[in-house]
Amino acid sequence: MLEQIEGSLGIAKAVALCRPGAVCAYPISPQTHIVENVGKLVKEGSLKDCEFINVESEFSALSVSIGASAGGVRTYTATASQGLLFMAEAVYNASGLGLPIVMTVASRAIGAPINIWNDHSDSLSQRDSGWLQLFCESNQDAVDTHIMAFKIAEEVGLPVMVCMDGFVLTHAFERLDIPEQELVDKFLPEYQPKEFLNPDEPISMGAMVGPEAFTEVRFLQQRKIASSLEVIERVSKEFNALTGRNSGGLLDCYNCENADVKLIIMGSSVGTAKDAVDELKEQGINAGIISLKAYRPFPYEAMRAAIGDTKKVVILERAFSFGARGILYPEVMRSIKGLDTQVNTAICGLGGRAVLGSTIKGLVDYALNDKFEDELTWFDIDTDTLNSYLKDKGISFPQGPISEKQLEASLKGAKA
Repeated sequence: MLEQIEGSLGIAKAVALCRPGAVCAYPISPQTHIVENVGKLVKEGSLKDCEFINVESEFSALSVSIGASAGGVRTYTATASQGLLFMAEAVYNASGLGLPIVMTVASRAIGAPINIWNDHSDSLSQRDSGWLQLFCESNQDAVDTHIMAFKIAEEVGLPVMVCMDGFVLTHAFERLDIPEQELVDKFLPEYQPKEFLNPDEPISMGAMVGPEAFTEVRFLQQRKIASSLEVIERVSKEFNALTGRNSGGLLDCYNCENADVKLIIMGSSVGTAKDAVDELKEQGINAGIISLKAYRPFPYEAMRAAIGDTKKVVILERAFSFGARGILYPEVMRSIKGLDTQVNTAICGLGGRAVLGSTIKGLVDYALNDKFEDELTWFDIDTDTLNSYLKDKGISFPQGPISEKQLEASLKGAKA
């Protein structure tokens, strides 16, 4: 059914359609509206047989979720930014126990300094936690991906983060097609837990494991994560057959046939990039978009196929690994090992800075005209602001993007 609603309400309705038995809630912007709306649906009786549990912290929200899931109940929660960091210990526990919890991460920058706007630094900080991480282009994509996430989590036996851009999506009002309950029930069967705590059949979960078996436990966990690649693809095809919508999956290509350059992007910036690419195409410039939907597990084979024989690739990254470089870059390079492809990373959109059509066109121009000086370039730097901070150090950067080579040169020339 088509509705003109806020993204957060759309997610709440999608979650309710999946008939969770427990929703554990603690507010933190920009996900607060999601759990508030789920709570309203429980209170008014639209979501039946569900215990909505208010807790005192994000750590408690996931800890209670772990208890509910271990007790054999379909479980959901949501968080963002510092809240995700606060529950980090429990994040690892949930995946280590193999619990099929679904959690929305309304992606937001991590402080300090305090910043409540969107980038991907929170979700990507937990990339090694053992959760599947699915990224959404739009609110419709997010609605559909949440429904698929429950099926994926329960089939694989691992928790899933559905990562959607905070504010840009969560607080945006747009027309969404919310599936009917009958369709979701057909797609997502009644929950049948595979392993749970039952007083009549006692088992231990999360017991101590020493050196004699810990490596094997981790090996089996990696095996489950690897198996989810096939599950994600199959589930998205099943959903597409029911709805006719091309949501979810591992990745999606736009205008990639015979593209001279391809941009790899995650999240809501994909929409802006598609518009920019359309405008460039009218000017005779052929650029393609690879929208990465599944970051964990990383779809190496699918990425290699999507890049194909393209000679120039640019990765737009909205997070950064301090002391290293881009986070997506090494994964993409593993995908194309042996191929003759020039890959550059552009850091854009940190802390909510807008990724504009001009940004996308600039990336394409840099790639096609060999303007990238290094593997990594800080592309949306406000040089005037930067130089005002550095003037007492005797450093001054020219207008425009700044490469890592320029950064290294500035460090050598800085005043002591």
